[in-house]
Amino acid sequence: MENKLKLEIVTPYGLIFSEDVDEVTGAGSEGEFGILPGHVPFVTTLKVGMLIAKTGKESKYFFVNWGYAEIGADKVMVLADSAERSDEIDVERAKAAMKRAEERLKKAEEIDFHRAEASLERAATRIQIAQHRIPK
Repeated sequence: MENKLKLEIVTPYGLIFSEDVDEVTGAGSEGEFGILPGHVPFVTTLKVGMLIAKTGKESKYFFVNWGYAEIGADKVMVLADSAERSDEIDVERAKAAMKRAEERLKKAEEIDFHRAEASLERAATRIQIAQHRIPK
């Protein structure tokens, strides 16, 4: 597996992705990070965001909803609360969730503001990532 990284994305519902890739870019809680083969090992928490797996000129995009990433010299293990491939995101459902969250935020005194804000962030991120669908 020379000059490759084994990327595995796992959620409580099972394995989402497992392939050899050239590069991984993710949204860590301390900022965006990029991983190439031979990287120094580290562990980071992940925030709601995009994870990109590049192989050659092809990029695969994933929505990641919080979690952890364990980086080794030749492996990236992502343990996420939830994760979706860009081509599996239900855009209409995400738009509806975004609209509900925006409506809840307008009633800030009556609702849990942080919960509504997190819901809005997840929906907006899903919609953004869904734009990176690979044509079939």
